[in-house]
This record gives sequence, structure tokens and C-alpha cells, in this order.
Amino acid sequence: MFTVDDVRQFARTLPRSSEHLIRDRVKFRVGKIVYVAFSRDETLMGFGFPKEERAALVAAEPDRFVLPRESDLRFNWVVARVDALDPAEMRELVLEAWRMCVPKKVRLEQQAQALHGR
Repeated sequence: MFTVDDVRQFARTLPRSSEHLIRDRVKFRVGKIVYVAFSRDETLMGFGFPKEERAALVAAEPDRFVLPRESDLRFNWVVARVDALDPAEMRELVLEAWRMCVPKKVRLEQQAQALHGR
């Protein structure tokens, strides 16, 4: 399991990422685009995820992932149960969500730095 603080520490390493508290919910954004958001009780983590793939993800692992609320179905978004993921899985999901909303140049620079161990 991981905490919001774990996500916070990881998100700080991602270029252009910023943290915001909106209606008592912790959210991480790039510009105005939210790529990760926690429920008020921090038991659920919503994150950017391709719409075309989310039904398959939820169907394959319903104990770990759920569809977003109906009003959020129009977005590239899915929700994970925090207690069902380990820190490595969280980092992978957060990184992929971040990559969906940054410019290609920023994404490629981050990938190059990660390859070279920076």
C-alpha cells in the first residue's frame, strides 16, 4: 500500500507537475490538467488512463480498479483502490498518467533522463 505522501514525493520529480488542494481533495496537475486525484478519505486514487482501455482494466481486476463516476466517464480517467496497489504499481500508474498530459518534448526529456539514471 502507499500514501498520498508517497505520490507527492514521486510527483515532485516530474517536470511541470504541481499539487493542489481542491474541495478538500489532493490533486496533481500539469498546467490545468489533473492527472491524479485522491478521494477525500484518500482510499481511492483517480488517474489519467485511456478511455478505450479502462473497461478491460476494470473487468480484469475489479478488486483493484473501478470506473469513475458517471460525470467523469467522458474523460481519460479510471480509479484505483489505494490499498490494492503497491508503491511500484502506483509509480507506474502516476507516471503514465503524467505522460498523457505533458507535451511530447517534456515526456521524451523525462524518458531520456530516466534511461540515464538521473
